[in-house]
Amino acid sequence: MSTTAELLKGAAELFPDEVVTSAHVRHLDLPFGAGKFALITLDNGFDHTKPTTFGPGSLANLNAAIDQVEQEAAEGKIVGVGVTGKPFIFAVGADLKGVEILKKHEDALVIGKSGHDVFKRLAALAVPSFAYYNGAAMGGGVEVGLHCSYRTVSKALPAFSLPEVFLGLVPGWGGCTLLPNLIGAEKAVSVIIENSLNQNRQLKGKQVFELGIADALFEGADFLEQSLIWTANVLKGDVTVERPEIDRGEAWDQAVAKGRFIADSKVHGAAPAAYRALEIIEAAKNGDLQAGFDAEDTALADLIMGGELRSGIYAFNLVQKRAKRPAGAPDKNLARPVTKVGVVGAGLMASQLALLFLRRLEVPVVLTDIDQERVDKGVGYVHAEIDKLLAKSRINQDKANRLKGLVSGVLDKAEGFSDADFIIEAVFEEIGVKQQVFAEVEAVAPAHAILATNTSSLSVSEMASKLKHPERVVGFHFFNPVAILPLLEIVRGEQTDDASLATAFGVARKLKKTAVLTKDAPAFVVNRILTRFMGEIQNVIDEGTPVAVAEKAIEPLGLPMSPLVLLELVGPAIGLHVSETLNRAFPDRFTVSENLAAVVKAGKRGFYVYSAENGFKPELDPEVAALLKQGDVVLTEEQTRDRVLDAVAQEIGLMLEEGVVAEAQDIDLCLITGAGWPFHLGGITPYLDREGVSERVNGKKFLAQGVASVPA
Repeated sequence: MSTTAELLKGAAELFPDEVVTSAHVRHLDLPFGAGKFALITLDNGFDHTKPTTFGPGSLANLNAAIDQVEQEAAEGKIVGVGVTGKPFIFAVGADLKGVEILKKHEDALVIGKSGHDVFKRLAALAVPSFAYYNGAAMGGGVEVGLHCSYRTVSKALPAFSLPEVFLGLVPGWGGCTLLPNLIGAEKAVSVIIENSLNQNRQLKGKQVFELGIADALFEGADFLEQSLIWTANVLKGDVTVERPEIDRGEAWDQAVAKGRFIADSKVHGAAPAAYRALEIIEAAKNGDLQAGFDAEDTALADLIMGGELRSGIYAFNLVQKRAKRPAGAPDKNLARPVTKVGVVGAGLMASQLALLFLRRLEVPVVLTDIDQERVDKGVGYVHAEIDKLLAKSRINQDKANRLKGLVSGVLDKAEGFSDADFIIEAVFEEIGVKQQVFAEVEAVAPAHAILATNTSSLSVSEMASKLKHPERVVGFHFFNPVAILPLLEIVRGEQTDDASLATAFGVARKLKKTAVLTKDAPAFVVNRILTRFMGEIQNVIDEGTPVAVAEKAIEPLGLPMSPLVLLELVGPAIGLHVSETLNRAFPDRFTVSENLAAVVKAGKRGFYVYSAENGFKPELDPEVAALLKQGDVVLTEEQTRDRVLDAVAQEIGLMLEEGVVAEAQDIDLCLITGAGWPFHLGGITPYLDREGVSERVNGKKFLAQGVASVPA
């Protein structure tokens, strides 16, 4: 039987590039004569911008540190053991770069087993163990603390989570087993399932304490000092930690059922991680920790060798890494400074843009429109949103006053834009209107000013074609709601120059948006794919398949909402307009649905109605049902899904051939950040590859083996 040290040595050989975390042991005398104490500090030797992680080498170092303190405890040389982190970071869990390169189930099993074998030694020491959550703690970082006898947490701790389900794993080093046994199943399900599936929601230090995960809460400034004083009082018996009794009856079963309901509503059974985690939580009801750890090992290994985790890590890398280095962006040194922004239009979209530029750039922002009432309404919207931020204490009174002072509205473009460096239009989506607006702006704007369009589907090159200086026009397509969706499609027109493009990317960075460079092709990326996707569903409905069947067919993708609910959010009129634009460009693939046109003509906001009697679930609106003219071709759910996915795979293949974006990775980045496409799918191309659709339609996969899948 291999020892933990031998297993870790073997695992470390598989992962030579690990950033190894040290586990320094130092000894100190606790206050009040409580005795000698061993403190283990987890530190990878870098500052807080490179958080501490656990790969096999790091686990081996912690294992060796526990060897030392275990002996000291057995010999009576110490009264307790503490674990803490470097400044601002406790530890953020397993090193995912190591997980990515695993090729065999047995190697994955070693990772799970080794973590357990090391961490559970903290619970088995002859003296009490303490975790001091001084900074960010996630995944395995949280779990190493759960194995300790006691925990304290800093009020300044910014992020604490078990994010594994979000990525396609389970908390596999004790989280699924220990957390419900510590704080009860309901709270554990909230942390492990609900928070993860809500875009990896983080807890702050105070919440960690209130949930009962930590036994004490201290200020960040002298956190370790206060934690050690508290430790001394616990060891002397002056402080008694009382934990509530865990309800192992019906409440536990209800919590697991609630977790399944949350998982169903978020991923519709399409992603296994949440369900595997719930099975372990369910089994943990009997308090058998070792059985729970064994189940975690198996689940971890199964999921590591599955497609969902690889897609989750791929998506994580896209958002964390590729997003920061946009493919094809020009040299950032070419970017010009932006000291004033102009916004043409003062409607809702224009007002949202004005607010975003104001908050992020903190430069003067001026709105224009065709009458004073609209201008006043736009400026009023921005003021009201600033007041909301003030009411929520997100900004102070001085900042609110300063921001309000920076935003203004005028009717005369010459007055508003004569000294603006960046002018964006958000007017009616009609090429003639936009060309006229740009002609008016070019006549009064400085020669260096960027002219940006927020068009969702029109040609940027055509918009710029009648200007004296078309080289300074750039597409700058935001997604609604502007404050929430991170994507910004930056569109290079036929004559856009590098300086204008570099300035646009520089502004995007300051706006904290995920910028993706796209060619000036109809509807760019997200709207083109979604329109083909929705158009094929609409075709299936128009040909005769019931609405409910067509909608249900897409559930296995685990999308955030069904296609027709999405259409309602976008607005049927906008959906129709984009489909008409794409139909003109590609009439052989994009149709214009007569049924959708009838719904728009009737002024309906969507296909569904919602009633309190039905729990506000979507029901087909009888008035819409009466409008629908359907054929007699009825497809099954599977036939519908195949047809829709085939259409999407074809469209993505054509977009890559046309060079709309640099690579398939950019398609996925766009769908994840601009359309809320699920992380567990990795966007869309890994899913199409995994399901065999890419090869069926295009004769090849979009991604090389190992990019979002298990390496060959």
